[in-house]
Amino acid sequence: MRAVFSLLFMLFGVAAAGAQALPYHSDPSARDAAPNLAAVPTIRFLTTADFPPFNYRDKTGELIGFNVDLAKALCADLAITCTVQAWPWEQAGKALEDGQGDALIAGLAMTPDNGAVFDFTNIYLALPGRFVTLQQASAGFDPATLAGKTVAARRGSAHAEFARRYLPDAKLAQFDTEMAALEAVRDKTADAYFGDAMRASFWFNANPDCCAFAGPPYFRPDLFGDGFSVAVAAGHDTVRQAIDYGLVRLKKSGVLDELYLRWFPVGFY
Repeated sequence: MRAVFSLLFMLFGVAAAGAQALPYHSDPSARDAAPNLAAVPTIRFLTTADFPPFNYRDKTGELIGFNVDLAKALCADLAITCTVQAWPWEQAGKALEDGQGDALIAGLAMTPDNGAVFDFTNIYLALPGRFVTLQQASAGFDPATLAGKTVAARRGSAHAEFARRYLPDAKLAQFDTEMAALEAVRDKTADAYFGDAMRASFWFNANPDCCAFAGPPYFRPDLFGDGFSVAVAAGHDTVRQAIDYGLVRLKKSGVLDELYLRWFPVGFY
């Protein structure tokens, strides 16, 4: 998944279009009681430098990205000193486990294996599945109208499985990449695409007049993953609670929306 995100971002970058706010990924009415921030004078964030647009180095070598900006915003809001250090992906988890950092903000999946070693904050960015059609077909879109029509998806993906389960009367066409599946819609050899909405939003940058999201986003953690959260060493509740508190504050203040729009101006929700 990391390699695909990196490839799409490098190919298409980002362009200003379709701005939208980031939805709440946790209960907005939940109390955001302040934790004991005195117990967290600093947070040493670990990340990687090879996962655009989340964390990567620009042409000057500076570490940038959505995750990097989010870590800095959390520390600024909480008035906590922080550092952000890049590690190779294959070493980052071990570095956190060994105490060389306090939090890993690099898209580590919340799998049972990782859950046995790390604790995770609340989700700050979920990854929905979405349909894409030609622009003229997107208004009033109803998946039920796809019966007998062709739906494109990446071969062997969870999104292809979703389409197989819930659109049994549609013709599923599987492609080696998301880009090829989206191009099938653009070229009118498929009637709709179903797949990762974030990847589709990058593709829209190179195809602004072709296609559009159709219908609502679909959140299925069992199929599409939980989304992005911050990993901390197991039992480090003070750090986890401080980050969760900061995420609530950044959402309420609008800073989290600002960061989302900065890095994902083609909204995918």
